[in-house]
Amino acid sequence: MSKKHGVLLVNLGTPDEPTSAGVKRFLGEFLHDKRVVDMTRWLWCPILHGVILPIRAPKVAKLYQSVWMDDGSPLMVYSKRQKQLLQAELNVPVELGMTYGSPTIEAGLAALKEQGCDKVVVLPLYPQYSQTTTAAVFDKLAKSIKAWPELPEFRFVNHYFEHPDYISALAQSASDFWAEHGQPDYLLCSYHGIPKRYADNGDPYPVHCNQTTALLAESLDLPREKMSMSYQSIFGREEWLQPYTDKTIEALAKKGVKRLDVMCPAFSVDCLETLEEIAEECKAVFTEAGGESFNLIPCLNDNSAHITMMANLVKQNTQGWGE
Repeated sequence: MSKKHGVLLVNLGTPDEPTSAGVKRFLGEFLHDKRVVDMTRWLWCPILHGVILPIRAPKVAKLYQSVWMDDGSPLMVYSKRQKQLLQAELNVPVELGMTYGSPTIEAGLAALKEQGCDKVVVLPLYPQYSQTTTAAVFDKLAKSIKAWPELPEFRFVNHYFEHPDYISALAQSASDFWAEHGQPDYLLCSYHGIPKRYADNGDPYPVHCNQTTALLAESLDLPREKMSMSYQSIFGREEWLQPYTDKTIEALAKKGVKRLDVMCPAFSVDCLETLEEIAEECKAVFTEAGGESFNLIPCLNDNSAHITMMANLVKQNTQGWGE
């Protein structure tokens, strides 16, 4: 069998179906990861399985139902499109692997192995590194191949928060949206939050988010008084990175911002956190506080600039493999 390289695209994952049982399985795996919640297991597990999942799963299932697409979860639908388009662009095997749920990272690696790939570029679709996301991918990768007698050669993309093609794709996405819908009074970049303690202990995530925002503002030629960043998806009672997105949106409306556009640069595909939390919940916060027009600028999803950026990342990380 000929040897060649392949690509494993990795994202967080999604429930297989928008039901309480499906959400409970997914959240159970996700929230049990010590990278995500580092609380002592004997204390956390009874809380997770006895309190959080029974209460949270039915509520989250209803939210998933509100954004579910004909072909499944938005995250999975867009991820499959990304896989197909990237494979066509590179003409090498590309497989999907999800940190939680299915298809698993192990299944993705096995599929690449079956296709004769002895070299693999692992591309976690998290532009900004965090222990809660990128490092969790590395953990699952190591666990998946623990029993393999022969390992492929890996190259792992740690982050791409400042990559010129990524910044350009974000800027083009905003510009295209504004060409169709007009300019907003203000642009807010909303990133998924993490506990502040993680950053205090060395997680570079907020530094990466700040740099992405600054580079995007420069690319769009937007004055910083018309653009800022915040953190969403806060969970639990612990202090998380601030400012919080919902509080920021409320404050902007009360300051007189009439039209607000929101981008979510940390999300490579639209999902529950963008389509429901931002486009629905945060829109309601904005209008209730006096705002008039609220828009979510879609994630990069499967647009051509995004696929080109991925292809260039892979090419940069396969230098020297020369097949």
